[in-house]
Amino acid sequence: MSAFSPSRSLAMLLAAALLALGLVLAGWFAAGGMKHLRTADRFVTVKGSAERIVEADRVVWPLPHSVGGNDLAQVQRALEANTAVIRRFFTDAGFDPADIVVSPPRLEDRWAWAYGDNRPAERYRYATTVSLRTDDVPKALEVLRRSGELVAQGVMIGEGSAPEFDYTRLNDIKPALIAEATAAARDSAVQFAKDSDSRLGGIRSANQGVVSITDRDQSSPQVKRVRVVTTVEYFLRD
Repeated sequence: MSAFSPSRSLAMLLAAALLALGLVLAGWFAAGGMKHLRTADRFVTVKGSAERIVEADRVVWPLPHSVGGNDLAQVQRALEANTAVIRRFFTDAGFDPADIVVSPPRLEDRWAWAYGDNRPAERYRYATTVSLRTDDVPKALEVLRRSGELVAQGVMIGEGSAPEFDYTRLNDIKPALIAEATAAARDSAVQFAKDSDSRLGGIRSANQGVVSITDRDQSSPQVKRVRVVTTVEYFLRD
């Protein structure tokens, strides 16, 4: 009797054929996987920006002022008088009294920390800040140009009196800015793909980035520049 029967030979041939087919399929899947890996590894990172020039819609204008002297009661009266002058300056300009905020006064006894003959001439320094907070920016700008009237009335304005202008309606323009910045980023990606003989694929990742609000220039802080920058990664296809 032969060592290999026909049925056993057929089984061995079938097993060999299945093994060969398995190797072919494994190679095909491996090649497809490597191709997918190479494709997934090819991407381009682009940025797009958009900006708007807007007018501030709120202003906070602090007016710190102080008086000095050796008689505490007299110093207190002088500070109250100056505070009243500033209040009247704002109300005469048409601002509501509710727009005016007076901070608690701060009293400094300058002799408490002096030694020997190093005492300053004035013992007491009494200070406070009167702030205007309003959404009527044009009127505030008009009054700001007349701030010298306070000095003429004997009010000594201290450091930190620069008004702060804010833009509070960011949410009204933010969606349009993001859309514009994203479109600009895609235009850059399309150009890159064209220059590299590739096709633009889907988005790999996207980051809106930071929304910044800055002064347009030093001379007009009430005019703001709102800027949005988006960062997008696109897949590249052959």
